[in-house]
Amino acid sequence: MSNTLLALNLAESWRGFWAGDIGVWILDRGVRIALLLIGGVLAARFINWSAVKVVRRLDAEYEGSDQLVRSETTKHRQAVASVISWVSVALLFVVVAVEITDILAIPIGSLVAPAAVLGAALGFGAQRLVQDLLSGFFIITEKQYGFGDLVALTVTGVSTPAEGTVEDVTLRVTKLRSSEGEMMTIPNGQIVKSVNLSKDWARAVIDIPVPASADLNQVNELLHEVADSALQDKWLRDLLLDAPQLMGVESIELDTVNLRMVARTLPGKQFEVGRRLRVLVIRALRRGGILSPADEHTPMVAAIPHPARVPDDQAKSAEHKQ
Repeated sequence: MSNTLLALNLAESWRGFWAGDIGVWILDRGVRIALLLIGGVLAARFINWSAVKVVRRLDAEYEGSDQLVRSETTKHRQAVASVISWVSVALLFVVVAVEITDILAIPIGSLVAPAAVLGAALGFGAQRLVQDLLSGFFIITEKQYGFGDLVALTVTGVSTPAEGTVEDVTLRVTKLRSSEGEMMTIPNGQIVKSVNLSKDWARAVIDIPVPASADLNQVNELLHEVADSALQDKWLRDLLLDAPQLMGVESIELDTVNLRMVARTLPGKQFEVGRRLRVLVIRALRRGGILSPADEHTPMVAAIPHPARVPDDQAKSAEHKQ
């Protein structure tokens, strides 16, 4: 009997709880707020999933094609997809916050004064954040660089430019992967100058020092042969846009003459082309008998003859002197 009375009391108290102010508030407003929060989280996850899907599809198209470098359109699309997902999530949570304030019946007019104070505080404290967002917006809209580009960024307060491959571009930061594998995260507002080393096409520059005593006509002929045969080289023909050009004498020093050769390459491939062309140039100069300045000035030490190998007439003359 006591158990039955206890169960009845618990059921009545439970019904009383939901009939009370707190229960009515939970059923009327709390459920709607919970549904908004859950829907917002699910929508944000869907937006991020869609952005990742777009980026992976672009990567798959590039990897499945015979292109050696990404096109400018692909780079820009990947950057735009990242920015759109970020902005969409931000707007989604703003809408959810506004809807929650409407459900809670918070008067917007009463928030004007606190919002003004908060805006002034954020205006002083978040200047750098606003600067990063504006800089990122112009970087993306002006197509200064995109995903996969090789760039050199001059950052405020750092003397050496940050060089690497762009792995992510958002409105706030740019992420670079250096040649040593390091990941650099740079706020967009601190970028003073951006140098895109893989925009449309690149240029490999090869400076060739030769001794001042060398026959420049012979050197020019050898270098022209290298330039003419470069397009037939299996390592270079897919990377070069046209045949390398010999620019001529770039500078004259005390014991050397520096000649320059340039070659237009696919975006970001100028370093590979430069290394291969240097190998071909050195091979051609060696074959033509043109020594490098270091080889020309290498001291040669004469061999001292062993006494057992001294000719007999020299040995006799030495004994006669003694």
